[in-house]
Amino acid sequence: MKQLRSVGPLWRAAAIAIALGVAAPVLNLAWLALGGDMQHWLHLAAHVLPDAAWTTAQLMAGVGLMVLLIGTACAWVVTAYDFPGRGLLQWALLLPLAMPTYIVAFAYLDLLHPIGPVQGAIRWALGFDSPREFRLPDLRSMAGAIVLLGLVLYPYVYLTARALFATLPAHLLEAAQSLGETRWGAFRRVALPLTRPALAVGVSLALLETLNDIGASEFLGVRTLTVSIYTTWITRSDLAGAAQLACAALLAVFALIWLERQGRRHQRYGSTRRMAGIRPRRLTGTTAWAATAAMALPVLLGFAAPASYLAWETAERLLQGTGISEGLLAGLANTLLLALGVTAVTLAAGLVVAWVGRHQGSVANRDHWQARLASMGYALPGTVLAIGLLTPALAADHALADLLGLRWLPLMSSGVVLVVACAIRFLAMPVGSLDAGLARIPPSLEHSARALGETVTGTLRRVHLPLLRPALLSGALLVFVDAMKELPATLLLRPANFETLATLLYAEAARGTYEEGALAAFAIVAAGLVPVVVLSRSSLASITAKDT
Repeated sequence: MKQLRSVGPLWRAAAIAIALGVAAPVLNLAWLALGGDMQHWLHLAAHVLPDAAWTTAQLMAGVGLMVLLIGTACAWVVTAYDFPGRGLLQWALLLPLAMPTYIVAFAYLDLLHPIGPVQGAIRWALGFDSPREFRLPDLRSMAGAIVLLGLVLYPYVYLTARALFATLPAHLLEAAQSLGETRWGAFRRVALPLTRPALAVGVSLALLETLNDIGASEFLGVRTLTVSIYTTWITRSDLAGAAQLACAALLAVFALIWLERQGRRHQRYGSTRRMAGIRPRRLTGTTAWAATAAMALPVLLGFAAPASYLAWETAERLLQGTGISEGLLAGLANTLLLALGVTAVTLAAGLVVAWVGRHQGSVANRDHWQARLASMGYALPGTVLAIGLLTPALAADHALADLLGLRWLPLMSSGVVLVVACAIRFLAMPVGSLDAGLARIPPSLEHSARALGETVTGTLRRVHLPLLRPALLSGALLVFVDAMKELPATLLLRPANFETLATLLYAEAARGTYEEGALAAFAIVAAGLVPVVVLSRSSLASITAKDT
């Protein structure tokens, strides 16, 4: 394929600066860790790191197993079988993605409280009068954290596995069955090994989200590496110790990335254009309704139950005339302002990286180092990113304050540092979306525009941007909602007296005042529903097209 002409030194310099800006927090984190006193290392190695690492390993192992089982089973059942409600459930199974982990933990802590509605109803049904006579096991435990995180994060596996199951040639399973395998045996020995790369990707994404989590783990009393980093920095004011713990978290991130690539290293692609996909087998009677109930259960527990609780609490508060407090309104305004700023910065940076990458090598091979480095931020937990970004941000802030003669730090106080941190974390979304969008635009359009005297920037503005609107919209939607939900980086880098919906919810849950926090949680979930519905329906349309 014909190579496109160079974009020029300014475009390349901008892409390189963005990529290096993403890598800067990681390099600074290593510098902070190495600069700490040896006593920090010895104390952490003896008293903090072993327990935190073991707790994190247990949580990730449990969540990984749970999302693998739920996601794979749901993807196979909705692909291979036809049952009542299948058309609705195959996209509804993605709805838990709209529920941030800390919101699910917040909702279930109130729902399953010893004097809450669930345990109260069970005691009433069994004839007990007091929690002393009967109570469920405490949700604040490792098992509770594994179950709740698994119920929220399984869609990462479901989405990737469903897409691959839908493209699986039916004749492979038919051949296995003709050789004496049962339908279960054909799935286990043929379909499952072929989907291993997709499963590796989905599990890795779920585990990265588990490692990034701070709210749910802290609410449930599970002291992970991320929670230890936060408390070491905030409670003990020990930045060097927090950096050293963050380096341990980075090792876990790199291990996950390595495992994901190992799972895909033998992946090969073949043409299945003329091969028929799996035709769903119709279930009848009790079996059909059992399949419907089994597929509805993850949606009920991972989305419907906590979302209904939040809606009920919100409606009850509004009907009582309590209204919405000024603090909540200010938090909503701050959240929208932050999300808009992060979206604008991230889309601009992603467009630069994707545009430069299109002009490096052939259009068919756009896997350039700037895009890979710029996408690295999504793998960084928010606490790790915040610690790595703090020192260079403060240095730049002090220099700017001295230059302008200010007695306050303009970058930290205005929220610029927080916007930059969130932009680094979510840059992978628009880069991937715009890369895919640019791949669909034939180079001949650009060649024609350049032959008519148009510049590189003019070609982008007049030819490509109109064609990239769907990619820009999807990228903007995903970044906007993720910025609204972001908790760890916002907790650590927000300006003084600056609260978002996420930090308000965190504070209310820490105080045990669930009623006020329910309003903030409901607003976050309502905003998160929009992109999830769009994603689920577009994914369903794509998979249906492959099926036919």
